[in-house]
Order: sequence, then C-alpha cells, then structure tokens
Amino acid sequence: MKDKNAAILVVDDNEDILFAADLLLKKSFAKVDTLASPATIDQQLQQHDYDVVLLDMNFTQDASSGKEGLAILQRIKAEHPDIEVVLITAYGGMELAIEAMKLGAGDFVVKPWHNERLLTTVHSALERRRTRHKIQVLEQTQVQLVEQAYQDFDEFIGNSDAMQAIKETIQRAASTDANILLTGESGTGKGVAAHTIHKLSKRYDKPFMGVDVGALTESLFESELFGHKKGAFTGADNDQVGRFEAAQNGTLFLDEIGNLALSLQVKLLGALQNRQIVPVGGRKAIDVDIRLICATNDNLQDSVSAGQFRQDLLYRINTVEIRLPALRERRQDIPLLVDYFLRRYAKKYRREPLRVSDNAMQMLSDWHWPGNVRELQHLMERATILTSGDDLSTELLFPNGQPASPELEQATPLTTLNLEELEKQAVLNAMRSVEGNISKAAKVLGINRASLYRRLNKFEL
Repeated sequence: MKDKNAAILVVDDNEDILFAADLLLKKSFAKVDTLASPATIDQQLQQHDYDVVLLDMNFTQDASSGKEGLAILQRIKAEHPDIEVVLITAYGGMELAIEAMKLGAGDFVVKPWHNERLLTTVHSALERRRTRHKIQVLEQTQVQLVEQAYQDFDEFIGNSDAMQAIKETIQRAASTDANILLTGESGTGKGVAAHTIHKLSKRYDKPFMGVDVGALTESLFESELFGHKKGAFTGADNDQVGRFEAAQNGTLFLDEIGNLALSLQVKLLGALQNRQIVPVGGRKAIDVDIRLICATNDNLQDSVSAGQFRQDLLYRINTVEIRLPALRERRQDIPLLVDYFLRRYAKKYRREPLRVSDNAMQMLSDWHWPGNVRELQHLMERATILTSGDDLSTELLFPNGQPASPELEQATPLTTLNLEELEKQAVLNAMRSVEGNISKAAKVLGINRASLYRRLNKFEL
C-alpha cells in the first residue's frame, strides 16, 4: 500500500541510479523527488518538507572517500534535524558507516542495492521520524498539561435555577462533539465551564488545551495555534508543536474569540473547515481531530453586523451557544461561593476558614458584583490573607459601604503627578468605562489582557 503522506528526496550524480530509485520508490511513497547534484539541495530542502533523504556519499569531486557526502549530511542535520538521512554508496566500509551514524545518518545502503532492502530501509527511516514526532508532541502536550494543572480551575458551583439550567445544557452538549460558544460577562466562569464540558465529554482522557487568543499578537497567532518549523522566523530555533496539534483527539479552548482580527479569523476558519493545519514555515498539512470550545464576553452577532467578525466563522463555532449568567442574576449562589472560596484559601494559606456573620453575608449578597465570580473570589482571598481574627471583617470588606475591590465603581479624577498613582487611576477609569470588561479595558489602555491582569494584581484591584 502506498504511503500517502511520505516525501522522499534522492540525491545522486548518476542518472541511472536516480531513474531506478524513482521507479521503485514511487510505487510505495506519494512524493519522490530526485536531484542530480548536491549544489541545490539546501534550496530544495527549504522549499519542500521531506521525511527522508537518500544521499549519495560520493560525487564527482571526490570519488571514493565519502567526505563530500558526510559534509552534506552534517549540513542537512544542522538545518533540518528531523529529516532522516540514509546514505548510499558503492564503497561500503564499517568505519565510514560508524562515522556517518555519529553525524546523524539513520542508515547506510550499499549500491547496487536489493530493492526489498532499500524499501525496508526507507520504511524504517519513516517510522523513526514519525516516532520522534509523536514523542515531541507528547512531551510538549505533557508540559502544557502540567501548566494547566497548576492553574486554578474551580468546580462549577451553584444551585440556583439559572445554574441548574446551565448544568443541564452542559450535560447534554458535552456528550456530543458539537462546537460550543460560551458567552457572558467577564468573570462569570467561562473557563470553568469549558473544563467541565471537557471532563463530561467522550474526550475526557485526552488533552485539554486552552489559549487566550485575545492576548496573542497577529505575529504569534499562527505559531501558537498551528506550530512552526525550525528557521521559520527569527528565534525559531526548534520545531514547535501548536495548540491544535497538542490538543489532538481532545479539546481546544479559544478564549476571547471576539478579539480576533479579521485577517486571523480567515486562517482559523480554514483550519476548522479543512480539519488540517500547516505549521509556519512548513508545507505539509497535518490532520487534526479536536473538539472546539470558544468563549467571548462580546455580542458576536453585533460584531458581525459591524463588520468586525465573520458570519461564516460564527456559524462554525456556535453549533451550541451557552450563556453564563452574571453573579447578580443568581444571588442565591453567593453563600455557596463564599463558603467554597473561604475554605479553599484557608487551605492554601494554612488557617481555619473565616466565619461569616449574617450581616456580612447579606452585604455580600446585596452587592451587584460587576466583576462577577472572579471579583468575589479575589475578595475572599484578600480577606483570608488580611483578617487576623476568626470572623470575616465587614470593615475590611466594606470600608466605604461597598466591597474593597470595586474601586472601579468610582472613577478617580487625575489629581496627582505620581506616575504609579496615575497608572492605577487610568486602570480604574478604564475598567469603569467598560463596566469591568477585561478585553475592552485592555483595548482602551492600549495593552494586552495579560498586561492588564498584571496591573490589576499589582494594584490589588
């Protein structure tokens, strides 16, 4: 059976050898190219993605020593370490074979060859390359899984009618492979919902890969999602597996999808439609099998009407749309969340959970929480750290009759020349102007989401 994904290059200065190799190999491999001179091999390797190079060791300038072939081998392995190189020569010798292996050759064939021997050698070389690639994918997937494991992903907490309806919808949608769009205000738990869907799906034992596309620059988008080849751009010192490939057979979660530039939406749509990606600097398409979950706090239909989001991409990503309610729409869940976060941070900071008086709980329940669950979480962690006694201090939580964290609610006029204070006030005013929407605030400030999060942590907002 012909290997439809294999690409082979044969380099030899003997036209008869090239013709024989081409005739034999094309019966078993989809792409077979030949070169009669090594002079253009570098250009050939830059223009095509080859799996195996069959390289003659002796060209016209050096008829028998094999030194020219060894020099070309070194060059190939330096620039394209993943390519398997099989050396062919009429002058076989154990010492030369050992030297070639040390320099990175995968195998050594003496001509005239036996056809079965040559085919077996090429098949073995292909298998070695593919095994290395699988190991690379697994290693990079493992790194990303470990990173994911150390992030805080909380249980989907809530018994309100709104949350019960969400849980039922998630249960039904998770059992399918339908693409899901999660919508709702910032801080409502879209990331937690995505993880819950993955855990309840048939892909639960496969990778979950998340990426905040809103924080990616246009130059990094393709490399992050599709991967890149060594030398594809400055700083690409090694092949890099993209999130699509790392999520193979699992779930890919694209957060802040509404912030994706139109030029990048086209590329994402192409990958989703074809179920294939091509790494930056590569030419061979890679089949991908992923379950897609996207999230946004924007109204994408309004973005479509405004010409900022592609209608065809919206159709592709929202087979099922799930809107997560704001915390003020499910106030009866606030006591459960308060208890959960206080227990969680008590364990983290090695202390007993704070007790909450009826008065404090009522004040927490009455607050309108513009930052939603994320704001409540931050407030409970802050209280756990700063409270010296056993009871949750209402004075600490509500120094001005409202939670300490939402300074955002009161925009501060710029009345100081202190640079750090000016920066804090700018962040507060930006957050207030967009009602706590992280992505929009970052745009207003001219920074990315990651930079805004660092400033929110820096100023304890």
